[in-house]
Formats: sequence, structure tokens, C-alpha cells
Amino acid sequence: MTTAQVDFYLIGASDKRSRLLAACRLVEKGFDQGLRVAVRTSGPAETAELDELLWTFSDRSFVPHAVWPAGAEVAVETPVLISSGELPESHRDVLVNLGAEVPSGFDRYARLCEIVTGDEAAKAAGRARWRRYRDAGFAPQSHPI
Repeated sequence: MTTAQVDFYLIGASDKRSRLLAACRLVEKGFDQGLRVAVRTSGPAETAELDELLWTFSDRSFVPHAVWPAGAEVAVETPVLISSGELPESHRDVLVNLGAEVPSGFDRYARLCEIVTGDEAAKAAGRARWRRYRDAGFAPQSHPI
């Protein structure tokens, strides 16, 4: 499978929580569509924060998820996986990238979602990732939210 779609979601807010809430909404949308979603975080602390937020961000939804590789056998059956490292082959429908770099193996996902906040450092890093995807032959799309 090769990446068919690369989407950048641009949020005006600069705080980390707004970015994680946007990730929760993207993950929820993928789950609601019956897709297997992988979320690559910037590190273990962000993994733990997103794990907690997915349980509490909306009182009207439930997004079953697990941290990878903890409980790996159960996690493979879970529709949404979160990790700061490599993710399993089982979750290749959607990748939500919260890392600062282009994730290795991004081209193995059907869809890649990037979330870029309004602060200048995040914008610069987002532009660099956009160029890398474009230079690799993809046509990224941007969506202000």
C-alpha cells in the first residue's frame, strides 16, 4: 500500500492541548469510518497525554485505543494505536503524525494526517515536512480548522 493522500490540518492555536484535541477528533473520525488508525507521537510523555485525552475529550464518544507495544497481542485487535516508535503493519489505513519529523515508512499508509499549530516553529517544521512529501511525489492538501 502506498500513501494516496497527505493532509495538513492547520489550527490557529499554538498550545499543545489544542493540537492534541485536533488529533483526537481526527482519530475519532477515522474510527467512526471503520478505519484502523495509528498515531505517532513525539515521545512517551505525549503518548501518555494523548492516551488519557482520548478517554476524556468527548463525553459523547468512545474511541477504543491502546498504547503500542504495551499489551501487543490485545493492541493489534484495537482499532487505534498510539506510539512514539514504530507501529505494527496491522494499522495502515490512517497515520496521524504528531512528531516533528516525517515518519519513516509513511508511504505504507493509505492516508497521512499532519497537524500544524499557529506558532512560528511549528509552521516552519510543517513547511519542511510539506516539502519532503511533495519532493517524494505526493500532493499534500491543507485544511484550516
